[in-house]
Amino acid sequence: MTALDSSTPRQASGPADAPETAPLIQADCLGLRYGKKVAFADVSLGIRTGEITAIVGPSGCGKSSFLMCLNRLTDLVPEAEVTGRLRWGDWDLLHPKLDTTSLRRRVGMILQKPNPFPLSIWKNLAFPLAEHGIKRRAEQQQRIELALQEVGLWDEVKDRLKESALQLSGGQQQRLCIARALVLQPEVLLMDEPCSALDPISSRRVEELVQGMRGRYTVAIVTHNLAQAKRLADRTAVFWTEAGVGKLIELGPTQQIFEQPQHPLTRDYVSGVQG
Repeated sequence: MTALDSSTPRQASGPADAPETAPLIQADCLGLRYGKKVAFADVSLGIRTGEITAIVGPSGCGKSSFLMCLNRLTDLVPEAEVTGRLRWGDWDLLHPKLDTTSLRRRVGMILQKPNPFPLSIWKNLAFPLAEHGIKRRAEQQQRIELALQEVGLWDEVKDRLKESALQLSGGQQQRLCIARALVLQPEVLLMDEPCSALDPISSRRVEELVQGMRGRYTVAIVTHNLAQAKRLADRTAVFWTEAGVGKLIELGPTQQIFEQPQHPLTRDYVSGVQG
């Protein structure tokens, strides 16, 4: 797998005795444009196996657009064009003949605003299973119960599975959406501001859920909440805008990013001077 090269801006190093974890997904000189508008360019970043990687930076610097590239949701956006390299081991994630359905099963996505289907709680989880060929009732039952237990919802909804998911609270809806991704047993979870639409109590529950994923899933989370990134992430990537184009300006262990940043913009951002 291609390592980050010397052109990567300001990569902080961890302690000398810190073990290296191989990237599961590696982006090299990745860029994305929407028609004539360049969202971000020249991003080289590895998402490491079993770790939580936070992606932070001010609005409009390409954080969410980068996340969308990782499971090819950019294919659904008119005029979107991805350049550079994006690999999962020997798997070229940008290959035009890539099975994107299979990719999205392995790389789940949680959006900023809870978006349950206007169906029952049960059908919200059974539907993606059926779409991916898992139609046996017994297997669906097992997977659905396990996913709901994993997000702490089973005891809250086990007697309401036939009720509309839209009747759940906002925090419950977001945990249901996370369960909807987990029911497919993915390896990677992409989270785009998963707590921004939630109250503080619901946000804390989602954060605890994400913390519990460390080592079991590979997680990339976009957040504007620097305190949340500091609490959750093993590594943090800082994006910025240069001449209207999103750039990766620094990448490193989260503690170092917040306590000993290498880039002056990172230093100003985490101290509240900029951003």
